[in-house]
Amino acid sequence: MARVVDVPAFPSAHRWPVTLRYGSLGLTPFRPRDVDEVSRVRSRNAAWLSPWDATSPTRGEASLGPVRRVRSHWEQARAGLGLPWLVRWAGDAAQPVIGQCTVANVVYGSAQTASVGYWIDQRYAGRSLTPLAVAMAVDYCFRTVGLHRLEICIRPENRPSLRVAEKLGFRYEGRRPRYIHIAGDWRDHEIFACTKEEAGDGLVPRVAGLLG
Repeated sequence: MARVVDVPAFPSAHRWPVTLRYGSLGLTPFRPRDVDEVSRVRSRNAAWLSPWDATSPTRGEASLGPVRRVRSHWEQARAGLGLPWLVRWAGDAAQPVIGQCTVANVVYGSAQTASVGYWIDQRYAGRSLTPLAVAMAVDYCFRTVGLHRLEICIRPENRPSLRVAEKLGFRYEGRRPRYIHIAGDWRDHEIFACTKEEAGDGLVPRVAGLLG
């Protein structure tokens, strides 16, 4: 059973699985049993999401089914190398999946860094729910996991995602040419980052007032 954390009362030690809640918004562990529901949401949002979907140039990775990919992410989470969350909306009695927020590529040692990726159902876009979900994940990583720096990599054409980084107050670091394989080819990405010092008292207070 996942431990439940009511943000901003972050625990001192990280233990997976963990659920984060703030008001009606929740980040819940992405489990294999969630694959069908996530597939339905993504299918309904295909035109909205497909231009930004990560792809793999390696045939072996591309052949993995969704359940095997989720199990792989779960194993990484157990090892402390990632945090695969689904975004759920408790304002609806069914608490549906409305998106995903994943902390990946966790590096410890002298770097203490990771990257954050996310998507949201188009029906819930424009309400600052994505920035709040990312803020919850970032604050948990700084306060509980003990990371020092988090980055967001965004295609220059993805205006809604760029707006998320802006609302969060992430600092622009520059462009990485042909950095990530997206929608079938290597694409340039804009890099935004935030350190624990820059987050100050947390990102959740920065964006919670923007909910609409």
